[in-house]
Amino acid sequence: MPILDERDTLMPLLERILAVPIEKEILIVDDFSTDGTRELLQTQVEGKFPDVRVFYHTRNRGKGAAIRTAIPCARGEHCIVQDGDLEYWPEDYLPIMKAFETEQADAVYGSRFLGGWPPMRLPNRVVNVLLALMVRVLYRTPMTDEATCYKAFRTELLQSLPLTCERFEFCPEVTAKAIRRGCRIVEVPIRYAARTIADGKKIRWTDGVEAIWTLLKFRFARF
Repeated sequence: MPILDERDTLMPLLERILAVPIEKEILIVDDFSTDGTRELLQTQVEGKFPDVRVFYHTRNRGKGAAIRTAIPCARGEHCIVQDGDLEYWPEDYLPIMKAFETEQADAVYGSRFLGGWPPMRLPNRVVNVLLALMVRVLYRTPMTDEATCYKAFRTELLQSLPLTCERFEFCPEVTAKAIRRGCRIVEVPIRYAARTIADGKKIRWTDGVEAIWTLLKFRFARF
C-alpha cells in the first residue's frame, strides 16, 4: 500500500483491510508524507499489528517507487495494490482472489467499468477509455480498465518483472510487461467512488500523458 499524506483515511482503511476474511500481510510504504501520516504510522500502526509492516522513504519519490520498494518484501502467494484513500472497497479482494482459482489467471484486475460507469470527471473518463483501447489495439488483449488501482498478481510473476516506474506509470508499465511476458490477465467488477482534487486526489492530466507514452514505449522496447 503506497501512501502519501493520507492521515484522515489511513486508520479507517486499515481497519477495513484487516477485516477482510483472507490470510494476508499488509506492506505500507510511506512516500515521505508531511501531513502527519508518518507520525500516525509510527505511533498507531508500526508494531501494533502482527500482519502489518511499514517502510519509509526518506524523500518523496512517487507511487511507482513506493510499490517497487514493497515488491521484493512480499512473502504471500499473491500481491494486490491498494491506494491509501477510500476510493476502492477492500471487500472486493474476495472476488479478485477467487478469480485466480476459477480463471487460472496470472493477474487479476478489478475493473471499475464492467458494471457501468461510476461518477468521475470527464477528462478522467476520456483517459481511462483511451488507455483501455490502447491495450486492446497495441497488445491484442481485451481490457476495460487498464488504470485501475486494484491490480493483483502472482507474487513470483510480479517480482520477476523489471519495473522502472517512479510515479503513476506503474499501471501501464506493469500491464505492458505482464502481457508481453505472455501472462493471462482477467478482470472482475469492483466498486469505486472517485474523490476530488480538493479531497486529496493526486493524479494529474500529465500522468495521463505519461501513461499513454508508457504503453507505446513498452509495446516495442526491449526489457
